[in-house]
Amino acid sequence: MKQMLMEKFIEIFGDDANAQLYFAPGRVNLIGEYTDITGGYVFPCALTLGTYAVARKRNDTKLRLYSMNFDELGVLDASITHIQYDEACGWTNYPKGILWTLQEKGYEVQSGLDVLYFGNIPNASGLSSSASIEVLTLYILNRLFALNIEPKEMALLAQYSENHFNRVNCGIMDQFAITMGKKDNAVFLNTSDLSFEYAPLQLNNMKIVILNTNKKRGLADSKYNERRAECDEALSDLQAIMDIHSLGELTEDQFEQHKSAIKNPICAKRAKHAVYENRRTQKAVQALKNHDIHLFGSLLAASHHSLRDDFEVSGIELDTLVEAAWKQDGVLGARMTGAGFGGCAVSIVETDCVPAFIKNVGEIYEQKIGYAADFYVVEVGGGPAVL
Repeated sequence: MKQMLMEKFIEIFGDDANAQLYFAPGRVNLIGEYTDITGGYVFPCALTLGTYAVARKRNDTKLRLYSMNFDELGVLDASITHIQYDEACGWTNYPKGILWTLQEKGYEVQSGLDVLYFGNIPNASGLSSSASIEVLTLYILNRLFALNIEPKEMALLAQYSENHFNRVNCGIMDQFAITMGKKDNAVFLNTSDLSFEYAPLQLNNMKIVILNTNKKRGLADSKYNERRAECDEALSDLQAIMDIHSLGELTEDQFEQHKSAIKNPICAKRAKHAVYENRRTQKAVQALKNHDIHLFGSLLAASHHSLRDDFEVSGIELDTLVEAAWKQDGVLGARMTGAGFGGCAVSIVETDCVPAFIKNVGEIYEQKIGYAADFYVVEVGGGPAVL
């Protein structure tokens, strides 16, 4: 991999003098979907899939960006002295947003960069390719310019970039999971105060299998922001009668007792998902601690039902994959993961059953949807690194 990327860097930028190779992972969220925007718990893990970059400082203010995933676009030029969002610039708005954020926050980046990116995360799959690029760019800048930014602060800066430069009102989960990833562990994160613990993923004879619908969707043009607004409206109604700061503070019983205060029935459904999903996430982590992998699997299924019926972010593609997965031998649990409306599902499958699982689910999906799904047997990896 390193030789291939360095050779491409030389082809694009002339030589590899002072260039270094870096990596940041993608992530999959095992359970706790949309709870990061409602002050709840999430349970993601970093993957060994991710984004690579070869980067070096320049002697001027030019920013030259190239992605092997978008080879047809060639090198895209900008300047660190004039960074602004441009929809026509596509993927480069993610690294540009990081530079803009650092400038907004008073960090000094003294010169431009040559950067070549390559990602093996499927684009628009829901495995957080955008956050991977953001965290990777920030990690590179932090090292090259000795900015001394701590990992937790890096996650917050990357989220700020996504919120304010790319105008996606995302929570902290993606950036935090990528920045704080730890091999063979998931991150049990309280998004209300960023307290967290690592939970070992002792799956023994089981594998995490990602199922990609191959239905493309961008987070910003999905209904992500709409769902967040609906949750905020529900919270506002509840705050008229309760002293709470987030939906994540509520138990199921408290929600059922006070849900009549939510004026819009649609918003009440969204809030129900947020509250119940938050509790499911806590129960799931405890189940893993108790080595009750079957309870963990049943909570994954309950999560999908809630995302489908109450939060309404699934769709025929994701439902087809997940429902087919549930019927296969050796499947512990499966659910959609990520923002929904396409993207991916996650499943936990007995190792010996993985080949048949992929074959059977793939056939069911293609017959019903009309095109193929992709499958990835993934490993849990660590955070960003110099390679």
